[in-house]
Amino acid sequence: MHSAKRNKRITSWHLIGAQVATFRKAARMTQTALADRCRVGEDTIASIEQGRRPLQADFAAQLDELLDTIGVLQVAVSKVPRRERFPAFVQDFVEYEQEAVTLLSYQNQAVPGMLQTEEYARFVFSCLYPPLEEDQLEEWVTGRLDRQKLLERKPRPMLHFVLEESILRSEIGDPAIMRRQIEHLRRCMELPFLGLQIMPMKLPKHAALDGSMVLLETPDHDHLAYVEGQLTSYLHEDPDVVSLLQQKCGMLRSQALSVEKSARLLDELLGEK
Repeated sequence: MHSAKRNKRITSWHLIGAQVATFRKAARMTQTALADRCRVGEDTIASIEQGRRPLQADFAAQLDELLDTIGVLQVAVSKVPRRERFPAFVQDFVEYEQEAVTLLSYQNQAVPGMLQTEEYARFVFSCLYPPLEEDQLEEWVTGRLDRQKLLERKPRPMLHFVLEESILRSEIGDPAIMRRQIEHLRRCMELPFLGLQIMPMKLPKHAALDGSMVLLETPDHDHLAYVEGQLTSYLHEDPDVVSLLQQKCGMLRSQALSVEKSARLLDELLGEK
């Protein structure tokens, strides 16, 4: 597992945060004073300066004006690598995901991000509360679509997805968006390196009522597990934990519809919509 373990990364947000702190001090302003001028909480300024919170483009422009830094912060934000624009708690996972040899995903609330259409992804992000600012929403959508380049990577990864039937039958949002999303899933099933199973709603037993998970194998054949919840996510590297989740996923795959029956279910859903 040693190759999977990494030291805490110094990101672009840490460097930008250090710039903000330097410019603020040069302007002889405290964090409290700057927060008051920007009409935000002092903790917001502190989080940005510590690199724990990404600096959004519109806020960078505001700081450039207040601190008289002639657009330096706006340029810095525009140069942040796309991968680092994800929230800090998923950056490591995104990096491993793009290198994965195999990946198995179980989702119970929404279509897996790797298989989302652009309009479905935009709808999912628009549901977040508190609402995202428009520029942040667009950044997240773009980031999600960038992650889907894994489907075009060579050598091909081996991918398998299990998702709940209830996701596909949900009446949340525009029915036309869901229809096009299901059509996209059906096309994805034709990819020779991708498997998709549907977990039927009428099931007497279920091995993962406690939530979604993603299991992946790195090029060095380390096995990792990513679990995401409300305001918290964790990348598990402990072999005992990963093994337990692998067993759980194995049971899920045995309980879900076969790939062939899942394809027929998608066809039936498209006939109903």
